[in-house]
Amino acid sequence: MNIAVADKDVAATRQKFYDRLSPRAMAPLWEVLKGLVPEQPKSKFAAHLWKFAEARPLLMEAGDLLTAEEAERRVLVLENPAMPGASRITATMYAGYQLIMPGEIAPAHRHTASALRMVLEGNGGYTAVAGEKTEMQRGDLVITPAMSWHDHGQENHKPVIWVDGLDLHMVNFYEAAFMDHFNDKSQILSKPVGYSEAEFGSGFAPMQHRRPFGPTSPIFNYRYANARPALLQVASAGEPDANLGHALRYINPQDGGWAMPTIATWLTYLPKGFETKPIRSTDGQAIVVLEGEVTFEIDGKTFSASESDVASVPSWMWKKMRASKDAIIFTMSDRAAQEKLGIYREERK
Repeated sequence: MNIAVADKDVAATRQKFYDRLSPRAMAPLWEVLKGLVPEQPKSKFAAHLWKFAEARPLLMEAGDLLTAEEAERRVLVLENPAMPGASRITATMYAGYQLIMPGEIAPAHRHTASALRMVLEGNGGYTAVAGEKTEMQRGDLVITPAMSWHDHGQENHKPVIWVDGLDLHMVNFYEAAFMDHFNDKSQILSKPVGYSEAEFGSGFAPMQHRRPFGPTSPIFNYRYANARPALLQVASAGEPDANLGHALRYINPQDGGWAMPTIATWLTYLPKGFETKPIRSTDGQAIVVLEGEVTFEIDGKTFSASESDVASVPSWMWKKMRASKDAIIFTMSDRAAQEKLGIYREERK
């Protein structure tokens, strides 16, 4: 028998078998195994840079179109261009630019997803979390633990703008999302300003051990006024890591781990002219430039970023950074979750 004819007969016989499996909600693993267990990660997402100079006018225009109360959260979602309509900056992370106008309150609600705010324009705006209010200044990292009541507002005459970061796509993957609305615009404040920082962030802790937010840090405002000088002082005493630069991570003071159970966060200082060596890792990253100017080379593409720009670095793509001015950048990623699952991996050159 002709070999080509024989192969065709075998293929037809197999296809008839597969056709019998489908109505019974079954499929042959050997036909899909390579896609399920690849040799290495191959992200569906793209490296990209969002320019704040382009986003801010559009954000202010949105401020004229609808109120914070109408929108609930007035945010321009940073959608990865490879996945339009998915509300994802990386495979697992959501990010967006949020705006609060003078006199507004973004109504109180709570949800399963953990959230963070990296403040770009604070101007005296505030966030209230679990009965405590904190003023927001540029560079502050403000955390909203899972299922904690939170609202945002501005009592001064200038807008407040920050970058949101949420793990909601992780939560939604497990089909475990819940959300509640408070019975008023803003929650009742039961603690003085600075209470959490005094109780847990001054090198002290309560005599009776407690975790008010479970696995999330009990400090919900990591102030840039404290973080920046600490980072620069550490940088002054040693050489930068060849692949990372000078980097410090935000920690949960109760256990020394990441400040959030699913989202890793850290600050990096890159001296003018310093260029990192290539590194790639399995976590998808979103990077916010707080100071200076940085050139990112991601997956062979070059992006020039300045203050308040946001870059996405998908999983397992080579990344290099070069500072044309002294630069400080903030990074958030799903590394915290990956480490707990035992799947985080990185490679350096």
